[in-house]
Amino acid sequence: MTPEKNIFLIDDDKLFVFLTKKSIQETDIVAHIKEFGDGQAAIEYIREIASNAELLPDIIFLDLSMPIMDGWEFLKEYILIQPTFGKKVELYIFSSSISPHDIERANNIAAVNDFIIKPLKKDKIREILTSENEPESKE
Repeated sequence: MTPEKNIFLIDDDKLFVFLTKKSIQETDIVAHIKEFGDGQAAIEYIREIASNAELLPDIIFLDLSMPIMDGWEFLKEYILIQPTFGKKVELYIFSSSISPHDIERANNIAAVNDFIIKPLKKDKIREILTSENEPESKE
């Protein structure tokens, strides 16, 4: 049985958030989902809990295009505090961007596990939630 997952969903698109939560629930994998409508709120919360591994997410789903602080700005801040985490956190970018530049840029960031183009498919969610694999080394 897959252990419970703590998921942070960082996206301002309410429909995407709703559908993603529904898809996660339909996998029958127990997950606790914390939502953030922008990168600023998410990074502030992560800074507050960075030293408490139990509160940190197992998985972050991050959108790139958001108000206040977009996904790229979030990643700049996240990379600075990630080394202080007491556990491995997987980060997946979910974006409607099909720009090869965005995909290449994301794939060159070691903290990013994968770049997934929206819409998100239920089988991909299941794959992410049941994955116990270490992220590939990016150099």
